[in-house]
Amino acid sequence: MSGNNGGPWGGGGNRGGGNRGSGGGGRGGDGQPPMPEIDEIVKKGQEQLRVLMGGGGGGRGGNGTGGPGFSKRGVLIGLVALVVMWAFASFYTVRPEERSVELLFGQYYKTGNPGLNFAPWPVVSHEVVQVTTERVTEVGTGRSALDTGLMLTRDEAVVDIEFQVVWNVTDPARFLFNLADPRETVRAASESAMRDIIARSELSPILNRDRGSIAADLRAAVQGLLDSYESGINVIRVNFDKADPPEQVINAFRDVQTARQERDRLEREADAYANRVLAQARGQAAQLQEEAEAYRAEVVNNAQGEAARFVSVYSEYVNAPEVTRKRMYLETMERVLGDMSLTILDNVTGAEAGGSGVLPYLPLDSLSRTRSAN
Repeated sequence: MSGNNGGPWGGGGNRGGGNRGSGGGGRGGDGQPPMPEIDEIVKKGQEQLRVLMGGGGGGRGGNGTGGPGFSKRGVLIGLVALVVMWAFASFYTVRPEERSVELLFGQYYKTGNPGLNFAPWPVVSHEVVQVTTERVTEVGTGRSALDTGLMLTRDEAVVDIEFQVVWNVTDPARFLFNLADPRETVRAASESAMRDIIARSELSPILNRDRGSIAADLRAAVQGLLDSYESGINVIRVNFDKADPPEQVINAFRDVQTARQERDRLEREADAYANRVLAQARGQAAQLQEEAEAYRAEVVNNAQGEAARFVSVYSEYVNAPEVTRKRMYLETMERVLGDMSLTILDNVTGAEAGGSGVLPYLPLDSLSRTRSAN
């Protein structure tokens, strides 16, 4: 019997079993290194999981060796944590200067207003866009090789233009989905519109008096282009900063401008002189015309008066020829001899003729002068 106990499952087997019972980790009878037991690894994992979920350190299984035992408290805490995380991902705040765009499964759903908004994640997502903030796009600053600002005018001159386009967002949905690069779109549309306006204008007005009208035309043109793209962008204003000749020819251009100003000054002086001389000539012509008209009227009136007088005299002559003839004779003599200093004596004879020889004296010249003075 003793030999059977020490048979092939004898002492060596008892030692191996004793080792596994006591710790399960010694060397076997065959001299191999100890292997960790799978049951112990699973048991340690279950214990750690129970601790994390709110369980005790000891086993809560039916046999005390450990099956998965989750407490109601742990499950409730986990659910609350999930709800909090979901609410944190679903509720969001929009500031007064912003608007939000909500997407349902990637498609546009609605636009959110300022305040607290709800977008149930992961079904609904959202994007927040600044709408009232003024954004500035500069053109012609020379920051890139394509943004030189050199443009050709209608009179084949080159001008260096620099301006700013100030804009904001009016429709966040269109702004997000219709434009791949909003800033580049605004820059390209502004530059294209400005080149079109400059190509229809001459250089001198661009540099002097037409900057305000060009800025207004540019704003309207850029807004029209952006509206045709359904961009959701509003152009607030255009700042026309610079319009100068290129730096390489600016000195020659200034000389040309000086010569043009001198030419304009001389043309204005010549026009003023021509206007003054023309006005004087027109005045003299009008005066001569008035004098001719007055002379014509005078001659015509005199002729008509003489004719009327002749007709009246003729009528009187027909009625009384002797009286009229004598009257005409006296009037003619008065008209002929009226200005002559003569003294005519009638029926006066000298002493040889039997007269008294005394010449009566009558101061006719004094009487004539006195009558003329009176």
